[in-house]
Amino acid sequence: MSRIGRKPIPVPQGVRITVEGQRVKVEGAKGKLAHSVPGALTVGLKDGQLHVARTVDHRSVRALHGLTRSLLANMVKGVSDGFERRLEIVGIGYRAQLQGKNLQLMLGYSHPVVFPLPEGIQADVDRQVLITLKGADKALLGQTAARLRSLREPDPYKGKGVKYVDEVIRRKVGKKAGAAAATPK
Repeated sequence: MSRIGRKPIPVPQGVRITVEGQRVKVEGAKGKLAHSVPGALTVGLKDGQLHVARTVDHRSVRALHGLTRSLLANMVKGVSDGFERRLEIVGIGYRAQLQGKNLQLMLGYSHPVVFPLPEGIQADVDRQVLITLKGADKALLGQTAARLRSLREPDPYKGKGVKYVDEVIRRKVGKKAGAAAATPK
């Protein structure tokens, strides 16, 4: 049996879960999420815990068992506590500001980049260089953060660009000027 898949998911106070066949809906203070469970898996709710079980012991079903349990656990955590991802903008003149449901970014291009935030994701901008993304859906939050980072990925020579706060950019050494120019021809 899957070590992750057989763990029960504790349901915190204030989270409502409904299981309708293969569809699981989770509602909480931070929002509503839904997920369709593969046909070979069953989801049950008893004693305030969510259980995922499989009906067939096939290799692909065993892989889906742990995955489905993790996805459902992320949904429960997302609607009760929420998730957050922090990005940092590095570079002279690089900045961000929030305009309604859009982020306007100055990233060294000749024009400002307008990034529309998807439904269910909120953003906070601190000191024009720190962006905090918050949301209940962990996958959507990670995808939004990756799309923001891809607008101007960090440069390995100067370190300029959009990066995650906890990301370490490996720096490269640039060209050495002067050694080749000093030799006479």
